[in-house]
Amino acid sequence: MSGLAVSARGVDETLLGRLVADRVASRLGAGDATLWGPAAEEEAAIRLGWVRLHETSRPLLAELDALTSDVRAARLDRVVLCGMGGSSLAPEVITRTAGVELTVLDTTDPGPVRDAVEQRLDRTVVVVSSKSGTTVETDGQRRAFDAAFRAAGIDPSSRFVVVTDPGSALADLAASAGYRRVFLADPSVGGRYSALTAFGLVPSALAGVDVSSLLDEAAQAAPDLFTDDPENPALVLAAALGGGVAHGRDKVALADAGSGIVGFADWAEQLVAESTGKDGTGVLPVVLSGPDEPELQWGAADVLCGVLGSAPVSDPGVTLNGPLGAQFLLWECATAVAGRVIGINPFDQPDVESAKKAARGLLDSRPTPELPAFVDGAVEVRGSDVLLDGANTADDAVAALLAQLPSNGYLAVMAYLDREGPDAALADVRRPLAQRTGRPVTFGWGPRFLHSTGQYHKGGSPTGVFLQITGASSEDLPIPDLPFSFGELIAAQAAGDAQVLAGHGRPVLRLHLTDRAAGVARLLEVLR
Repeated sequence: MSGLAVSARGVDETLLGRLVADRVASRLGAGDATLWGPAAEEEAAIRLGWVRLHETSRPLLAELDALTSDVRAARLDRVVLCGMGGSSLAPEVITRTAGVELTVLDTTDPGPVRDAVEQRLDRTVVVVSSKSGTTVETDGQRRAFDAAFRAAGIDPSSRFVVVTDPGSALADLAASAGYRRVFLADPSVGGRYSALTAFGLVPSALAGVDVSSLLDEAAQAAPDLFTDDPENPALVLAAALGGGVAHGRDKVALADAGSGIVGFADWAEQLVAESTGKDGTGVLPVVLSGPDEPELQWGAADVLCGVLGSAPVSDPGVTLNGPLGAQFLLWECATAVAGRVIGINPFDQPDVESAKKAARGLLDSRPTPELPAFVDGAVEVRGSDVLLDGANTADDAVAALLAQLPSNGYLAVMAYLDREGPDAALADVRRPLAQRTGRPVTFGWGPRFLHSTGQYHKGGSPTGVFLQITGASSEDLPIPDLPFSFGELIAAQAAGDAQVLAGHGRPVLRLHLTDRAAGVARLLEVLR
């Protein structure tokens, strides 16, 4: 038995019947690239390897056992993962659920990067994960660790394990440098569908997780998920996610209610947002801290309430139960099928690249920094003249932004700061902002969210308003052999993101903290 259970209220039975009649589940299991129409067929044909990972990833297990034994024999018991998006989100969920330590480095903020490269180097092995092998954040982190190892008299090649696609620049670098181990992942699996590939399994196994159980759980669920039956959990979830979009229900609030899986909504957020948020439509995930959050109480017509676990929750739209490996495959199947229902290609991410290009352009051209419209203590305020007309305090500016929020819209708070340090307190503003506006609020740490909800922000439903928070670093950190620092990189990523959002006509308010401690304290006053 798979242990999977999905119950959904108000699912369109006609839609569900059509998915069954069209044999969508069995065709998906067979890797049928025609499911999403002619425009998506070329992309889908090279992106469906994930439907068989519970079988095709099994040869990895023996290799991972050998590598783990080798690393432990070398007394390396601190595992650091350098990766973004799909390369980091699944391992984070897997290891947190298992209760084992994994340092996930998915930021370019100088503070946490410096902390990561200065701690326990004598016991550290670094997993560098990037499908393309050119992810700027990951490359910068690798360079920082390489320099730190050399400074400590440690041979860097003995400390790096690489996960990448065949033929990537990173694969070539790892081979020429003689890195400890290189895992070439299945190139027919996109990053956000890669939880059960080497990208999810290698760092998790090194950290101490029995990853074979994840494959077993997915294998037990696969027959149910690829069967053309109206009780198929993936079809039920797909109908719930995608079926309401045409009628304006384009958001799903996700909360845990005793599932035992830690941080699953953060992984599902990328999968759903990046897969569906394009062509002016899609489903926006809203990650909630628990079942008492306001979005679950409103009964808003544009929000589907999803709960993972069995704790009592007031009238959820969808309730899901089941082990982690099965949940990975369930959500991947449901998201792909929801893409068919909505009428989009669930395997591309056209708007992710726009922010990357804008950031790179700013790094290359080094324009004069934009002057703030005004300064409120430790907070510099920037935004369009129309948005900030008449505002002269941070309170005024935030009120002006919220006044732009449509009745069917959402607020996105995007903090390019340190999610593990003192800045982490800013995440607490999500709930009071939802209560203040009566609308769903998402909170994302940059540049992490650029590989997740960043696609939906630009390509999805144009109903969002955006609050960007950046901060000065007390001490910058150079990136070895590159002409810019980590501080300059994260500043360019934030500015590029704001530039692209504004170019799409999205209202953007930018608050820059010249002193982080004082600025965070001031923003907590304003936003709460």
